[in-house]
Amino acid sequence: MESSQILIAGVGGLGCSWAKGAWSKCDSEADILLIDADDESFAAVESGHVLKLGTVVDRLGCAALPPLAEQRMRSMSAVVRKLMQPVELVILLTGLGGGTGTGAAHEFARQARLSGAIIIAVAAMPFELQTTRLGIAEEGFTRLEKFAHITVRLSLERLARQAREKGRSWQMGAEWVEDLVDGLVRTLLRMGLINLDLMDLRAIVEQDGKSTLLVGMGDADEPEKILHSAMMAPLEALDVGGATGCLIQIEGGQGMTLSQVDSVARLFTDALDSDAQVILGARVSDDLHNSMRVVTLLSGISEG
Repeated sequence: MESSQILIAGVGGLGCSWAKGAWSKCDSEADILLIDADDESFAAVESGHVLKLGTVVDRLGCAALPPLAEQRMRSMSAVVRKLMQPVELVILLTGLGGGTGTGAAHEFARQARLSGAIIIAVAAMPFELQTTRLGIAEEGFTRLEKFAHITVRLSLERLARQAREKGRSWQMGAEWVEDLVDGLVRTLLRMGLINLDLMDLRAIVEQDGKSTLLVGMGDADEPEKILHSAMMAPLEALDVGGATGCLIQIEGGQGMTLSQVDSVARLFTDALDSDAQVILGARVSDDLHNSMRVVTLLSGISEG
């Protein structure tokens, strides 16, 4: 794939912030699109696409008004259709429970999917104490799930807890999102020992059932710790046992061996359905040295 075929899209303030961080981490090896009603969300990006959902006279944007954001996003369909012409994969990042993310994310996903692209969405859910926002977010998630091929529920509660343990503000604790996006972009853009392509990705995302993404990192000789790192992702609870589809990309330093790749792959796939479709990719990356990073996409997860 070429960089123009992958689009990192941020919708709403939190989504735009995470999209900019992820885009920077993957060395701008994909295109970026920022969608919001607030000009501040578009700062610090010199080259990229911007869709402003507000107007000059409307200073409040779409705050707490999902229907307004959806309406304004729908009016952008001609622009989105043109922008999507070269795109094969959209990585959509958003926060639900407010106006822009809840209203515009699913409408953008609908428009993007009409172009034939694969849509992978990561949606942050509000804190548990924010009951009103949670209700709004649940409705928005259901709509987003209808149009995205993969819809991952990210828990701000877990993200904040992990950030506090590291002495950081939760708004700055987005390494998981950045590592996930970086891993997906690396997987599809760069050659590896065992290569993955868009057809491999499409074969997994089209499995029936729930789906999710995991990112794990650790010492190449300690696969159990890499798995533990992946299972500590700030996601809402989902039993991945019995998944029927798995795309796994393993990335390590120059000293990575096929034996290490095999050990990690076996550990990550042990809980899958016995007839699961597993697609493996592996590549060497100079910046990882003795570490190993694993990006796993699981699909066909039972909803029961």
